Amino acid sequence: MPVLREEHGRLRRRILAGRREQVDRQHSLGKRTARERLDLLLDEGSFVEVDIYRRHRAHTLGMAEQRPHTDGVVAGSGTIGGRRVFVYAQDFTVFGGSLGEAHAEKIHKVMDLAVENGAPLIGINDSGGARIQEGVMSLDGYGGIFRRNVQASGVVPQISVILGPCAGGAAYSPALADFTFMVRDVARMYLTGPDVVRAVTGQEVGHDELGGADVHGRRTGVAAFVHDDEESCLEDVRYLISLLPGNNMEPSPALPPCGATTDVRPRLPEIVPVEASKPYDMRTVLAEIVDDGEFLEAYEGWARNVVCALGRVDGEVVGAVGNQPMVLAGVLDADAAQKAARFVRFCDAFGIPLVTLVDVPGFLPGTDQEHAGIIRHGAKLLYAYCEATVPRVQVIVRKAYGGAYIVMDSRSIGGDLSLAWPTNEIAVMGAEGAVNVIHRRELAAAADPDGLRSELVAEYTAQLMHPYFAAERGLVDDVIDPVDTRAAVARGLAMLRNKRRQPPPRKHGNIPL
Repeated sequence: MPVLREEHGRLRRRILAGRREQVDRQHSLGKRTARERLDLLLDEGSFVEVDIYRRHRAHTLGMAEQRPHTDGVVAGSGTIGGRRVFVYAQDFTVFGGSLGEAHAEKIHKVMDLAVENGAPLIGINDSGGARIQEGVMSLDGYGGIFRRNVQASGVVPQISVILGPCAGGAAYSPALADFTFMVRDVARMYLTGPDVVRAVTGQEVGHDELGGADVHGRRTGVAAFVHDDEESCLEDVRYLISLLPGNNMEPSPALPPCGATTDVRPRLPEIVPVEASKPYDMRTVLAEIVDDGEFLEAYEGWARNVVCALGRVDGEVVGAVGNQPMVLAGVLDADAAQKAARFVRFCDAFGIPLVTLVDVPGFLPGTDQEHAGIIRHGAKLLYAYCEATVPRVQVIVRKAYGGAYIVMDSRSIGGDLSLAWPTNEIAVMGAEGAVNVIHRRELAAAADPDGLRSELVAEYTAQLMHPYFAAERGLVDDVIDPVDTRAAVARGLAMLRNKRRQPPPRKHGNIPL
């Protein structure tokens, strides 16, 4: 027995240490090893590894002589802030982190355990892709991962962290996850690499230009969070986990109430200009509403004309969606609608109440948007809100025009509580645009068209756009003093906390994807 124990100890230490030359090479690339990353991510001493002795069974193309333990992925479970998560981290020091049959089966195992135990799943990707030497078994392994991603969707939170290459079919798992993190300079994700692009199209393109962190953080919307280094990236993963429930059957982790229901915020009227055309940063408004001014913004670099963030109000986690007047005057376009729709659906899937901050002049006009399918993409946001059964509070800060007002969680599509500032302007369109349409003939024939237009604009505003027009018709529940916004939102969420709404029986709807 002592000899066996000694042999076992040596083997385990050798596996945990890895091959020195490969570890050094990983460090020389500015990257940590899989185990070092898990040490940063998880609570100290909490990691329980599974399948540490797993080896592949392939015998073709010289694979029989190369059978390292773990097969290029470290998998298991640990805790973050004392809460259970399941994790896998691909190990680039073993076969370049490539995925073969045994590698995939380890990932399948932790994915199944995450669902069965109702705990978040975190995957750290750093892989050269499918293991060519194992042929179709590698492809079958990816298929098993994708199927489990879909089965786990809306059941447990799924987070992908890209800390190296993620190429080919492997990129679909992060695309199916709820949130994807990427680190600049080391992360790259694409279906076909630069060599294939060059061979097929003749185009010369680098790895970062094709699928780097900023490409997916600013242009494609695949990456929800982009960081400069692995430490800050994994720290934000920990922060995100602190805001999420373990599964769709339990509430998000709450903190003790902090007096938000009576909190007065005198800065709010100073932040938002009364003039509808003047910009301001909606994030500063959100910071006045959430606890301690803290929130985690998702997709910060993509579709910046809408803000999507997680934070807390009186200790309870909420999801916030807000138009951003600093970018494109806060209009909705195809990308903004997609971004907000997916965020709304995530919050609804995991029982996170929604707070919608509205200051929207409409949908972005033009042939580019129409041809890009803004009707279909805008319908995604409409569908997401209409389907949501979580508590929903709308705050109309300033203007809310046309169809964009409707889709930003208006009462007409099922919003539970609509609050408005005295600066609210809810109408089909702005007063001047409306007057130009309604009175175009009179204006064309007038001796003083500018003077007549000013009179008609004032008349239209007084009759149809005064602050209480929507409230008088039950479409706004209360017109509030801006300084009371945080308190009003907190009271509204408390009122709706036990909301129950059962959707009609059906297999699933047909969202306009």
